[in-house]
Amino acid sequence: TLTARANLAVSYRQAGRTAEAITLLERVLADRERILRHQHPDTLTARANLAVSYRQAGRTAEAITLLERVLADLEQILGHQHPDTLAARANLAVSYQQAGRTEEAIAIEEQVAADAVRVLGHQHPGTLTARANLAHSYHQAGRTEEAIALGEQVAADRERVLGHQHPDTLTTRANLAHSYHQAGRTEE
Repeated sequence: TLTARANLAVSYRQAGRTAEAITLLERVLADRERILRHQHPDTLTARANLAVSYRQAGRTAEAITLLERVLADLEQILGHQHPDTLAARANLAVSYQQAGRTEEAIAIEEQVAADAVRVLGHQHPGTLTARANLAHSYHQAGRTEEAIALGEQVAADRERVLGHQHPDTLTTRANLAHSYHQAGRTEE
């Protein structure tokens, strides 16, 4: 029942029905904490899902609080290098970015990208996503040349691994075009 409610809440969020998602996810989290306890994997997932919904609703400070707790628990349970821990760290970086904590977000994303290469391999889609997120953050921070250099690498890797028409490849190309524009490089 809790899983069904959690899935419905995520569907609400994906459909833009964020307020309904939050109401349902708050209940799911409370029930999972009561029944399964605070560090059960399903409880951590519920907490992370609620955090993403808070972030989508503009409740960034609340999202950060929850995500910091999820990350601490995952580091304790699974270790710093586990793929789930890396994903939680990347999710926290997105919230930091939304909160205007760009340098903190970049520091986390740099570590996530390095760890993803080591844990998942250079060509893994998760690694490519971590590197693409870092390139985007460089762009947002005005670190345009770094964004371009990394964006070009990610675009080439995504084309090779995912293909030229994959949505992630196209997004990377679009972000790279924005960085070229920001740098005044229209010939690219």
